[in-house]
Amino acid sequence: MIHLYVVRHGETEWNKEKRSQGRLDSALTVKGIDDARSLGERLKDTEFCQIISSPSGRTLETARLIKRERPIPLTTDDRLMEIDLGHWQGKTDSEVKDLYPEAYDAFWNEPEAFAGEGGETFLQVQERLLEFLADLEKKVKEGNVLIVTHGVVLKTLYLICRNASINQLWDPPFVHGTSLTILTSENGKRELQLEACISHYSS
Repeated sequence: MIHLYVVRHGETEWNKEKRSQGRLDSALTVKGIDDARSLGERLKDTEFCQIISSPSGRTLETARLIKRERPIPLTTDDRLMEIDLGHWQGKTDSEVKDLYPEAYDAFWNEPEAFAGEGGETFLQVQERLLEFLADLEKKVKEGNVLIVTHGVVLKTLYLICRNASINQLWDPPFVHGTSLTILTSENGKRELQLEACISHYSS
């Protein structure tokens, strides 16, 4: 059995500004850095056989802060990248709502109908995540794997584990920066053990 420790990157400057990131990037905030360090402290005694990150700067920095001095290579996989938001990337939430009202409504209220707006659909994110998981499960049969990724990828992971439809994408829990999700995988069966936990946040 393998245990997957799946983490969303820490808070970024664009998260604070409610600006769409997608495949673009922005720096971690002080809070984002502090939260990642706190999660690293929380996981300091957990032995990982692999650490895999999205290649985005915000995920790599988060992964390095959690990894600490572990003598394990930090590898990247493009299939863990955030949804490509196409024309929305770099725009604020209010700008997107004004420029693309119908697509914006679909994104939040009818995810299966979201057409991608020059980027990806949620189904495409799900397909690449399924491919990533299948490949990982072939290579790793036991142990703990740390995965650092993005919000939409994590929400899609919940759907996969629950065998739920894409229209349930935004169901709880909310995925905060550096939140920790743990799932087990054995013989193709994936079960959530912990969802979007932020108990390492400083009060």
